[in-house]
Amino acid sequence: MPKYLVEREVPGAGHWTPEQRGAVARKSNGVIRSLGPEIQWLESFVTNDKLYCVYIAPSEALIREHAQKGGFPANRISQIDGMLDPTVAEG
Repeated sequence: MPKYLVEREVPGAGHWTPEQRGAVARKSNGVIRSLGPEIQWLESFVTNDKLYCVYIAPSEALIREHAQKGGFPANRISQIDGMLDPTVAEG
């Protein structure tokens, strides 16, 4: 199943409190439960004004539906074609 990187422009996200981060995660989890088992949220990375979220889903359309239902921006959605890390140099 395809994996996607979702870039979300969220001014001030890097300054969210743990409670704010928890509230956003709970909302996302609830939307995912309503959409069914085909979509999975793997992890997100928070920077000052953006979130970078990794999902597994059958289509970009389902990622967009999650964003719309959750009220989350989805400024850019890119299908992940592969991965690089330092161990790739060894092989």
